Amino acid sequence: MQQSRIQRNGLSILIFLGELARIWKGGCIIRAIFLDRIKGAYDRNPDLANLLVDEEFAKEMVERQSAWRRVVCLAINSGISTPGMSSSLAYFDSYRRERLPANLVQAQRDYFGAHTYERIDVPGSYHTEWFKIARQSKN
Repeated sequence: MQQSRIQRNGLSILIFLGELARIWKGGCIIRAIFLDRIKGAYDRNPDLANLLVDEEFAKEMVERQSAWRRVVCLAINSGISTPGMSSSLAYFDSYRRERLPANLVQAQRDYFGAHTYERIDVPGSYHTEWFKIARQSKN
């Protein structure tokens, strides 16, 4: 069963995610039918690593992502902050990529502090003279 372990002050607690969804459904604040679907996903596959790999959830995410992107774009273009929607969209995009956009951070670190970076085509660490390349491109 998919579980999460929380450790605080020497105590270790196991949380079973499917059971957590069932319990939350009975609460006074969170009474969403959606929680039944989360519990169902963990019932179908107790070892489910992420809801995004559940067949039902994955299908719906793919079907609805276009509208999701339009809403986030509309909010951004209207100057409306939607941190939950935009960050969850970024998570969705990152989760399904083999190469993450975070790889760009390696280049930025190398540019600002010569920290080097790794390439995907050749093993080893590399450093680029970014300022030198920028000067050459101006000529």
